[in-house]
Amino acid sequence: MNTIRIQTAQNVSVEYEVASVGDRIIATILDYLVMFGWMVVWVLILGIVLGGNGTRKFDSESSNLTIGVLGVLIIGVPFVFYHLVCEIFFSGQSLGKRARDIKVVRLDGGQPSVGDYLLRWLLRIVDTGIGSGVVAVITILLNGRGQRLGDLAAGTTVVRLRPMARPEPMGVSLTPPDYQVVFPEVTKLSDQDVAVLRKLLVEGLQRENYLLLNEAATRVKQLTGIHTDLADEPFLRTVLRDHAHLAATQ
Repeated sequence: MNTIRIQTAQNVSVEYEVASVGDRIIATILDYLVMFGWMVVWVLILGIVLGGNGTRKFDSESSNLTIGVLGVLIIGVPFVFYHLVCEIFFSGQSLGKRARDIKVVRLDGGQPSVGDYLLRWLLRIVDTGIGSGVVAVITILLNGRGQRLGDLAAGTTVVRLRPMARPEPMGVSLTPPDYQVVFPEVTKLSDQDVAVLRKLLVEGLQRENYLLLNEAATRVKQLTGIHTDLADEPFLRTVLRDHAHLAATQ
């Protein structure tokens, strides 16, 4: 099991498990099944529409032209741009990646930009087009950080969606004297807020209820005005550490 440590812009180190080659292959197969299903549905629809009405309205040549144009627009364009559009609008996940609970992230901890997704998409032609993905598989295995050529160019990788959780006391933990507070805004939280937050974090992790963690993180951001791209669990842990440190030094 390969892991990768990402240092975020807030100077918080988060460890992720790199998505395995198997996970990425399965995600790709699922994506192709989605695209194939789209193609089959529209081929049947066009066949019914043009077969039932087109022969009486068009001659053979114009009918073939119509089928070709509609095929390109309705089937070809989505097929070509599927991965690019999905990753942009689903925050680094295609439908296959979402099913396998993996996503694209930047190595610097930030959210990939449209340009990053575009680079990955352009180099997909080399990664998966040559030898049916052999280039991508070899590059990922040799790289050690789960990167195919598109990832190397964009500074991204593919990881399991949930950061690896290291055992950590949920009570008030001691921090070193030189600890640097990441979010000084946590002073806006009351002791009761922190107690509830600690309880929600424990409950969310025990039940693997990521919606609960997201709701807790969203509420903390609303109360404090914090803006961050940090994932929910490491964000909540950092808030607890910051609050504990500030409480101990005041």
